[in-house]
Amino acid sequence: MRLRFPKSARLTRTSEFLKVKDKGQSCHGRLIVLSFLKTGDTQTRVGLITSRRVGNAVIRNRVRRRLREIIRLSRSRLKPGHWLVLIARKSAADATYASIEQEWLKLAARTFIFENDADAAGI
Repeated sequence: MRLRFPKSARLTRTSEFLKVKDKGQSCHGRLIVLSFLKTGDTQTRVGLITSRRVGNAVIRNRVRRRLREIIRLSRSRLKPGHWLVLIARKSAADATYASIEQEWLKLAARTFIFENDADAAGI
């Protein structure tokens, strides 16, 4: 199966991000914050936020690439009908790919957004 992360699977509009912030729930970690909103759509859409607090453009882009890859690899396991927003914290700039991925799995398990929640917990 080909794993992709097309534009149709991303949140792109400011209004979509604000809707998740206002009506959704958040789960906080040391490296990232996961906000989610159940929408009832046929697919799950994801948005990424890396503010200037994270670092300069090179660092922000590296963090964004890592988050995008983590989402791309786990998209097939996400339950349909959610909007997700991942916000990178400043500590994500110094974190390894593996530690960001581990935190993503922990937050996803806490929010029950995977089809099989045992997969998210690493069981």
